[in-house]
Amino acid sequence: MRMIFSVLALAGSLDAAIAQQPPATDVQPPQPAFVNGALAVPGAPTNTDTIPAKFSEKNAADDKLITLAYTFKILSNEERQTIYEALRDKPASAAFNADIGVKLPANVALQPVPPGLANNVPQTKAYYYAVTQDRVLLVSPENQTVVGVFAEDKAR
Repeated sequence: MRMIFSVLALAGSLDAAIAQQPPATDVQPPQPAFVNGALAVPGAPTNTDTIPAKFSEKNAADDKLITLAYTFKILSNEERQTIYEALRDKPASAAFNADIGVKLPANVALQPVPPGLANNVPQTKAYYYAVTQDRVLLVSPENQTVVGVFAEDKAR
C-alpha cells in the first residue's frame, strides 16, 4: 500500500513539474522524412530507387526492364566497358541484333563468358554471350534471352 502512495505522489509531482514549464514557442512542426519518395535531408542522395517512377525518369525506365536484366542494371560504366572490351573482338556467329528481353534464335551460337571476365565482373559468371556487329549481348543460358547489351562508350 505504501508503494502505491509513493507512485501516486511521484506521478503528481511530475505533473506539477511539467505544468510549471513555459510553453515552447519556437518549436517547428515535424518535417516529412521523404518528399516524393526522396529523402528530405541535406546531403541525401538524389534519384534513388525509393523515388516513384512518376517522379524519376531513371526509375520509370527501370520499371520497364525484365527481371533478368536487373543483374546488369547496377553495373558501373567501367564494368560495362570491361565487358564490351573483353568480348567485342570475339567472332560473331550470324547477322543478327537484339535488345534486352529478346529470345535469340537457336541458330545463334552462344559462348560461355570467359573465366577472366567473370573474375573481373562477377555478375557475368554463368552467363553466355554473343557478339553482333557493334554490341555484345549477355544471354541467360536457360532460355537464350538477352539480359544485357553492351556497346562502345562513345564518351571515351
